[in-house]
Amino acid sequence: MLRFAVAVSMVGAVVGSGVVGVPAPASAADTVRGLQWYLDALQIPLAHGITKGRGVTIAVIDSGVDATHPALAGQLAGRPGAAPAGSPQGRVDRDTKEGHGTSMAGLIVGRGGDRNRQLGIAPEAKVLPIALSGSEGNGYDGEVARGIRWAADAGAGVISLSIGIEQPASIRIVEAVQYALGKNVVLVAATGAGGRTVSSPANTPGVIAVNATTRSGGLAGASVAGPEVVLAAPGDDIIAPVPTVVQDNGYAVASGTSQATAITAGVVALVRSRYPDLDAANVINRLIRTARDVGVPGRDPEFGFGAVDALAALQRPVPAVDGNPLLAAGVQPGGATTSPKGAQTEGPAVAIKVKNKAGLIVAGVLCLAVVIGAVVLAVVVARRRRRRTAPPVGPGLGGALVGGPGFPPSGYGHPAVPQPLPPFPPPSSLPGQAGGSGQPWTAPPQGGGGPHQR
Repeated sequence: MLRFAVAVSMVGAVVGSGVVGVPAPASAADTVRGLQWYLDALQIPLAHGITKGRGVTIAVIDSGVDATHPALAGQLAGRPGAAPAGSPQGRVDRDTKEGHGTSMAGLIVGRGGDRNRQLGIAPEAKVLPIALSGSEGNGYDGEVARGIRWAADAGAGVISLSIGIEQPASIRIVEAVQYALGKNVVLVAATGAGGRTVSSPANTPGVIAVNATTRSGGLAGASVAGPEVVLAAPGDDIIAPVPTVVQDNGYAVASGTSQATAITAGVVALVRSRYPDLDAANVINRLIRTARDVGVPGRDPEFGFGAVDALAALQRPVPAVDGNPLLAAGVQPGGATTSPKGAQTEGPAVAIKVKNKAGLIVAGVLCLAVVIGAVVLAVVVARRRRRRTAPPVGPGLGGALVGGPGFPPSGYGHPAVPQPLPPFPPPSSLPGQAGGSGQPWTAPPQGGGGPHQR
């Protein structure tokens, strides 16, 4: 069923007592900044020397955001009260138990300023808060889909979805994601809360599905393994702002892929700010190509392409692509492909340009004449040799020729008698048909696949 934190703060219990928000902390480690271990793990202070996310808007589709929290003062985008049709206004956090939406917004754009105020991954970016009513089933699908479309139309460059439900992506979600991708938006979503399969909308093609890692870099317990996993990011014991109705001091510590998703969305905002001319496909490509390969070499169902590396994503040279590397060629928004720009996957190694087309035609005719002359000469020579030699001793009329030296042995190459071949693939095994797997069939990818793809 729907949870605002399917990813989830509920897995790692909210611990307000372990967070210090007092004016005179005993030590630096007891401050909010002292508990933000993930900032140093991701080298965010160095990344902030390059960019802090200025000019980027991140839509947070969640429980709403407490606009009165000091860490979020001046950090929200959009007109107060504006919301998708059928959804509550976004500047009030409807989650009175955990303040989930407020926490996600604070992780992304917390303004910082002192050691007892949350510093976000992209503190100069803005969050566009979109609240969900908490409906379930088809109502949830429709509301999330409307939120995605509304965010794309409102100018968001990134959509952060620390929400989900353990079910296949519905047509509403798929179409909304395609709409946002077509509007040059990067979507980041949480894989789930330790369930059996990656949740929707994280399991939708084209979305960056995020798992959570521990302080030591291992896979956090709330993560979900699956082929849809794209990246992993810190999600263990993450401090974040919450409304005072949740904790008096305004902060709490929680764990889950929700937190990892918000952190990743912040890194996406840094990349979009650093490279404003990159489209969504190349932002995604940059993130997955610069990720640190952890776990099983190559893309794997736990870490995806690897752990997010913010500094590398901002600095490392990455070849450009023409389409979203998370989508199969042929299903790109706008019909793009995933081939690297400037790279030629098939065709001649050398191309020759000819300005004189008439000369090219004459040269072609002469070459053809030479080839025909050589063939005629070979036929004449062969006939003369046959006349000079006696016919070989062989089988009588209608006999079978027995292979001699140099003759292909039996079974080599094509069979002497054509054998009936079974249809490929057999109709009974076609996925999605009677007797098949029930899953839609996808054509095998051409070429070597995406980066790190096995």
